Amino acid sequence: MVRRVLLASPRGYCAGVERAVDTVELALAHYGAPIYVRKQIVHNAHVVRDLEQRGAIFVESEEEAPKGATIVFSAHGVAPAVHENASRRGLKTIDATCPLVTKVHVQARRYAAEGYTVILIGHAGHEEVEGTMGEAPDATILIESVADAEALDLPAEAKLAYITQTTLSVDETREIIAVLRRRFPQIYAPKKEDICYATSNRQWAVKEMLDEIQLLLVIGSRNSSNSNRLVEVARAHGVAAHLIDDETHIREEWLDGVETVGVTSGASAPEKLVDRVCDWFLARGVDDISPYRLVEEDVEFRLPVELRRELALAESQG
Repeated sequence: MVRRVLLASPRGYCAGVERAVDTVELALAHYGAPIYVRKQIVHNAHVVRDLEQRGAIFVESEEEAPKGATIVFSAHGVAPAVHENASRRGLKTIDATCPLVTKVHVQARRYAAEGYTVILIGHAGHEEVEGTMGEAPDATILIESVADAEALDLPAEAKLAYITQTTLSVDETREIIAVLRRRFPQIYAPKKEDICYATSNRQWAVKEMLDEIQLLLVIGSRNSSNSNRLVEVARAHGVAAHLIDDETHIREEWLDGVETVGVTSGASAPEKLVDRVCDWFLARGVDDISPYRLVEEDVEFRLPVELRRELALAESQG
């Protein structure tokens, strides 16, 4: 029987997600509905539904937005071809790409311009990877695993640099990089690792509490890379873990023989979903619900420059 629920800290929204969601909300308030958003602004079904109800229209491609419309690019970033296409269609663009993703894009362009073959560690099909690959498609090779790193068919003396998707498993990525360094000792590395602070912090927070819990519930959507990695971190250490969209996905049988449950949330999951999971446990008689540790994140990103200018102009005229 569950007696205690421990809340991981930090958890939930990162600065890049907060900035992206704020961007859509402020654009709706400033321009009025509809505002078009290319792909999901962040990978969370609840956030997307909430913004849809306020007048955001999510489209798979900039081609689906009417000519001249306002379109927001998601936190995951887009390839240069998307910017060109939007410009050609006369779209008013607001780029909500997370600044930490932009950093990886800049590295990809720079390495390719300097004649490096760029090894991108990431997950095929993820929007962030598609955007990064688009910066230097002819110079970039995507690898997803240690096996891919072992199988890379390049000369030992090849001029190589690596970059990574920002939402990967810290441990798994470290293993892949170790293989690349062994096989290509001269490979050039980013000055600062690409995995973002929030992804690293949330994985660290889960690891810290694993000795205290028998089950981890990760609140996040199926397509959220960083949320899936949190599940993997727990399972890799022998602790049962499940990804849930919200409290309605919790299954009673998971709790059999469990005394202490850990709860965390991915970087795109709003805190209200954590509150709802806590209420679910309270309704079942669990009244010992507390933070495992309190760790504050003080990272903040400014709004996209296009939106800042517009809002400042409106304020000066108002």
